[in-house]
Amino acid sequence: MDQELMPPTSTTAARAAEAIASAAGAPPLPPAGLTLLQRLFSAYPGSMGLKLGRWEARLGAQAQRAPDFTLVLNDPAALRRLLLGRDPLRFAEAYFTQQIDVEGDFFAALQLKDHLPELTLSWSDRLRLAVRLLAPPPGAADAELRAGGVRRHTRAENKAAIAFHYDLSNDFYALWLDPAMVYSCAYYETEGTTLAQAQWAKLDHICRKLRLQPGEELLDVGCGWGALVMHAARHYGVKAVGITLSERQLALGRERIAAAGLQGQVEVRLCDYRDMTGQFDKVSSVGMFEHVGLKNLPTYFASVHRLLKPGGLFMNHGITHEEDGWGQALSSKFINRYVFPDGELDRASNVLRVMEQQKFEIHDVEGLRMHYARTLRAWVARLEENHEQALQYVDEAHYRIWRLYMAASALEFETGELGLYQILASKRDGGPAPVPLTRRYMYDPR
Repeated sequence: MDQELMPPTSTTAARAAEAIASAAGAPPLPPAGLTLLQRLFSAYPGSMGLKLGRWEARLGAQAQRAPDFTLVLNDPAALRRLLLGRDPLRFAEAYFTQQIDVEGDFFAALQLKDHLPELTLSWSDRLRLAVRLLAPPPGAADAELRAGGVRRHTRAENKAAIAFHYDLSNDFYALWLDPAMVYSCAYYETEGTTLAQAQWAKLDHICRKLRLQPGEELLDVGCGWGALVMHAARHYGVKAVGITLSERQLALGRERIAAAGLQGQVEVRLCDYRDMTGQFDKVSSVGMFEHVGLKNLPTYFASVHRLLKPGGLFMNHGITHEEDGWGQALSSKFINRYVFPDGELDRASNVLRVMEQQKFEIHDVEGLRMHYARTLRAWVARLEENHEQALQYVDEAHYRIWRLYMAASALEFETGELGLYQILASKRDGGPAPVPLTRRYMYDPR
């Protein structure tokens, strides 16, 4: 007999009855509907709540205890669409458009993404959900999620994609980034390190790895608002050039450089990495290569190789993925549709292979994924603390997109689905390696 057509167990019925009894208002569904929902979510390992108006219920394997989070259904039809589609992106869209709110542990709520695809619905259950138990289907089909994604990673496409994300509002980013406005993984040396301290430590860690010396010329590819080039000039005496495709980053970066009195030592330009000319003693790229496209990785690393002087050092700091290539995983689709239209990730081993094919010698690889998880959780906390002020610069939908994307990313770094690696390399030219015999130089006091 089809297990999906069997009546609910007595345990399930009891839990459903308990959920009904604990409701604060009249249940909007008949008991059979609540029993079905309880059965569908019985494999969820924790306790989650549902709320519609004054009515509340609890679901999950531990429904007897207080819920970790509660889904507030501002639109009753949202639950029907969520269950019938079983697509976590529908959950995300419902949250962005305020059909659903989340009370309680936001990070716990995001773990539903792992449970929704596992829901097994018989045709009988699907019919009951669609027609009798929940709100009837609307006349028109659900609107398609935005069809995003950059196709060829041309100069124009990459510039438009960067504008889509980074030109949102400088003031919005300033609300939740550290004072230096570093929009990349921080470096937490102790449990008590603050976000600002960790970002300063990350900038200094990069400068130490690159063995920056006074008078050297540094190129930072994808310089953001100029934090690294300013730090390198101020503390290591280099002449630094940063390049970006974001006009808003460029404008604020130049303002910050002028305010620091570094105009003669630091410069930022609006320039694609493929169009940059000259040669530099050291080259850094922090959180940028994720935008170039996998098919363009050889071009990207060949461009850096061309820009690096013989005997110089290159440090690539970037995110990687646990799978080969950039497929149609949930995280891939979400990132391209809502956050980074041009974002593409690959395994660290594949990135290293392309670097070696472009005649780089690899000297050091450091994994920092747990540092990024902590960074993202700090950003989410600061964004949540500044919710009302954020709405002065972006609408509620954008606030929710950034909150969800950063929280979901933190979870993926914690589970290892995403990685973060700093790769130190030089040109393979047959000479001695431009680094000491040990890594001690990265940590010894200056």
